[in-house]
Amino acid sequence: MNRRDFIKRSGLSASFVGVASQLQGQENANNAKTFKVGLIGTGWYGKVDLFRLMQVGDVEVVALCDVDRDALDDAIRRVAERQNGKKPRGYADYREMLKENKLDIVLVATPDHWHALAAIAAIESGADVYVQKPIGVDVEECLAMVAAARKHNAVVQVGLQRRSTPHLMTAKKEIIESGELGPVGQVDIFSYYGGPGAPFKQDPTDPPEGFDYEMWCGPAPKLPYYPCLRKRSWRQFMEYGNGTVGDMGVHMFDMARWLLDLRYPKRIFSTGGQYIKKGGISNISDTQTIVFDYGELEVVWNHRNWSELPERRHPWGGYFYGQNGVLKASVFGYDFHRYYSNEGKSGDWVNESDQYPEDKTEDGIELFCASAIREHMRDFLARIDDRGRPRSDIEEGAISTICCILGNISMQLGRALEWDEETNSVKNDPEANALLAREYREPWRHPHP
Repeated sequence: MNRRDFIKRSGLSASFVGVASQLQGQENANNAKTFKVGLIGTGWYGKVDLFRLMQVGDVEVVALCDVDRDALDDAIRRVAERQNGKKPRGYADYREMLKENKLDIVLVATPDHWHALAAIAAIESGADVYVQKPIGVDVEECLAMVAAARKHNAVVQVGLQRRSTPHLMTAKKEIIESGELGPVGQVDIFSYYGGPGAPFKQDPTDPPEGFDYEMWCGPAPKLPYYPCLRKRSWRQFMEYGNGTVGDMGVHMFDMARWLLDLRYPKRIFSTGGQYIKKGGISNISDTQTIVFDYGELEVVWNHRNWSELPERRHPWGGYFYGQNGVLKASVFGYDFHRYYSNEGKSGDWVNESDQYPEDKTEDGIELFCASAIREHMRDFLARIDDRGRPRSDIEEGAISTICCILGNISMQLGRALEWDEETNSVKNDPEANALLAREYREPWRHPHP
């Protein structure tokens, strides 16, 4: 029995899986399969995801790809340190990486506008794929990714790891599924990160040496180069993502859908805009509300990128208002309180840094969700073994991403949208349907389902 089978069959909790990881050397000696892994996008979360996979899987990282030579070299060095000095090959073009290597697993952690093309190419190469959220920047991309996964029988896990967060899994079982919360009438989901209300400003410059800005832009519009594009702040531009809703909102909307077993809402309506952080180079909304109307339940998203929630324990999360009480859930923990009572339950995020001491010194790691990503990777590996659907299957990622995109389209058009799941279109709204696919820049071609 290999380690993944051992974990899967014994039902070990996340807090004990670190012990099982110590069996890797013995497993390899017993000829357990070692997956050959490639990563497309070696920046912040690309490395975070890859290192969690390396901690829990029988893997060899053989190839890394990035258009930023400095980021690529740094990732090659760090990966080599974690696999006994064995360096992966580096590539500037993911197509060459996929052509020259027979990869079992490909991780896609590029900026959002590259997710669809890179993930579909990896699927078509025969690999199973772990792709970051949101899975695409437009609806047609999302549908094409689902179609590719199904056509090629690929296991595709989306980086919506709230579904694998230990304390949220406990809350789902003990608070919601047990009936203790009661029927839920409303859910508030939110993000209040972002800092003071100063506008986002930078001056355009020439791209630095070793950074292929032409390839970085790829199918998206080529804006003047700003230094922030090389790091995380490309999210300030709708050309390369879907704003705060596509970044933070998709996590919490997906959490709500998972906890309450929801699919598409009946109607989606959104308002918002730049109300405070005006006059900068960013073109994303700093304030936005989206109502996901399920009929007898509303899931309401709010973000304010210039304030904070009075209750600092949950600055990014969701409040689930049930008949018996309220469940407050976030990446940092959960709290359940019965109405008109002092009764309640709480849980905190699981810190596994004692089992994985390398976490303590890893640059850029978010310790509060490291255990969730590891559990997400274990689920991914288990589904590769049995060819089943992972917790955050590409279809689930598509539903959550599409609904967030429709929220942005609703805000743009100023009206509610009704999504028809049978026809994959907005009902009775040709203008909205014309916005379901963005125009690609030459020579790139938009994928279609």
